Amino acid sequence: MKNYRNIRSLDDLQAKKIELKVEYILKQNMLKADTSNFFRQFTLGALIKKYAKPGNLFKVDDKLNLSGTAMSLLLPMFMNKTLFRSAGFLTKAAVGLISGKVGKSLDAEHISAIFNSVKGFFTKRTEKKAKKFVDYGIPPDSETY
Repeated sequence: MKNYRNIRSLDDLQAKKIELKVEYILKQNMLKADTSNFFRQFTLGALIKKYAKPGNLFKVDDKLNLSGTAMSLLLPMFMNKTLFRSAGFLTKAAVGLISGKVGKSLDAEHISAIFNSVKGFFTKRTEKKAKKFVDYGIPPDSETY
């Protein structure tokens, strides 16, 4: 317990009461800020920033390549369901074997590089459209410019 022996008058009591209220509000604000910082660590964005790096995306170590294993299973199914939908059995089998081998060779670095190149392809197109300048023939030193 706190020692309140230095309170001698009503003014001292009122001052101590205000001091305790201020201390209470400060501790309450600090606790709210700490709680929000703690919960902000576990939002989806924070977890993606922390764990979705090319170095540790699905690759636990060099022997266990989870991204390559997942791609070797998912890529043949994707190719056969979309691009080779109306192909025959032999074509689907060949595509399954080839895409399975290609999928095993992919790891997190390759997947993130492919994603960045596709993303860069679309961002370059938007930048080219934004930089388009139309010249109407008005010289820059003109009064109407």
